[in-house]
Amino acid sequence: MAGSWRAAALAVAMVCFVASSCVLGFPEEDLVGRLPGQPAVGFRQFTGYVDVDVKAGRSLFYYFAEAQDNAAGRPLTLWLNGGPGCSSVGGGAFTELGPFYPRGDGRGLRLNKKSWNKVSNLLFVESPAGVGWSYSNTSSDYNTGDARTANDMYKFLLGWYKKFPEYRSSSLLLSGESYAGHYIPQLTDVLLTHNEKSKGFKFNIKGVAIGNPLLKLDRDVPATYEYFWSHGMISDEIFLAINKGCDFEDYTFGSPHNESKSCNDAIAEANAVVGQYVNNYDVILDVCYPSIVMQELRLRKYVTKISLGVDVCMSYERYFYFNLPEVQHALHANRTHLPYGWGMCSDVLNYTDKDGNINILPLLQRIVEHKIPVWIFSGDQDSVVPLLGSRTLVRELAHDMGLPVTVPYSTWFRKGQVGGWTTEYGNLLTFATVRGASHMVPFAQPDRALGLFRSFVLGQRLPNTTYPPIGD
Repeated sequence: MAGSWRAAALAVAMVCFVASSCVLGFPEEDLVGRLPGQPAVGFRQFTGYVDVDVKAGRSLFYYFAEAQDNAAGRPLTLWLNGGPGCSSVGGGAFTELGPFYPRGDGRGLRLNKKSWNKVSNLLFVESPAGVGWSYSNTSSDYNTGDARTANDMYKFLLGWYKKFPEYRSSSLLLSGESYAGHYIPQLTDVLLTHNEKSKGFKFNIKGVAIGNPLLKLDRDVPATYEYFWSHGMISDEIFLAINKGCDFEDYTFGSPHNESKSCNDAIAEANAVVGQYVNNYDVILDVCYPSIVMQELRLRKYVTKISLGVDVCMSYERYFYFNLPEVQHALHANRTHLPYGWGMCSDVLNYTDKDGNINILPLLQRIVEHKIPVWIFSGDQDSVVPLLGSRTLVRELAHDMGLPVTVPYSTWFRKGQVGGWTTEYGNLLTFATVRGASHMVPFAQPDRALGLFRSFVLGQRLPNTTYPPIGD
């Protein structure tokens, strides 16, 4: 198994030599031999940097895991986490959909048996500069927003393809979650503009999929309080006070600067009632107590705490692991010896609040008009960006575009059980819920998330019977 990727690479090289139709290459200096405490695998991993502004000294860190088999024949999936300012390497790659999870002692890794690299090559980028190990030598670069983030990711992809020319013609799938509801459509928009202007290389975009995405603030924010109320987390009185006192069209991302005192008071009361002992990103999951966990990790104890089949302390195990010097060395990370430790979400980034108010629906419309499938999926246990807002926004977008319902709202299945509910418009715009999933869908429901992603990759509708697809 360990040598299978070498055999595959040789086979592809022979085909390319005979056909003279492709260019092979990979950055040997970015190849990861084996991470500390990592189980043996048969696919290659690469990590390193791509410079996006040489003059400013701005560079983005990436982690790339090839597909477990037939990497040359699989699509390339870019995954971005949100925040804004949170790590896609720490989140997507090592907590959600990548090939490894942190081990319970924080000093090793264990296999993710439901990794998305079963069906696709996976690329994770810490973006923008100031997140994780991505950096700039120009401190003012840490004052940023959506436009630069999208343009830097565009430059990153051009640079990454130079490192990996064999993937230039691969199908490109663009995906992410949360504030990636901004990142991914905005990046796709930039790539489409490139394709329209370029007489040479064009990005082979085949699909967009974003989970629990921030799309339109004045709908996504009130959905949180609708969710609290509908799940018995706040009283009728508080919910009615919020409905009466708040005009969410004036809401500003991060804080309700323009709201009335009655609105602010009602929101504060709602948040106090929900309290700090509920994980707003997954309301049915238990919480992890960080001070106890970090003490146990330092004492070399296993700290895995299981709730509903999920390790609720995984984020702290990951934090401990990524800050081990031997791990950073193996990852080719932290090449500038940053004056701070790795963290999931950036403490140095000053991301503008105003960009959170951008309406993303026109960008989704442009993507769909280019005949690119768009999937919006929502974990139904998330109160931060709940399905209530996303479902409404997708329906309104479809209505505005005149897209007919091609799949009525109905259940989809995974291994004989309800995976969630889904609807489709015009054969191009899909909304799906994932039953029992959180804001981080692959983290809470890895098997259902993999099933959904497999259908997306294959361009198939989600299964509407209890019978699994052939070969699943």
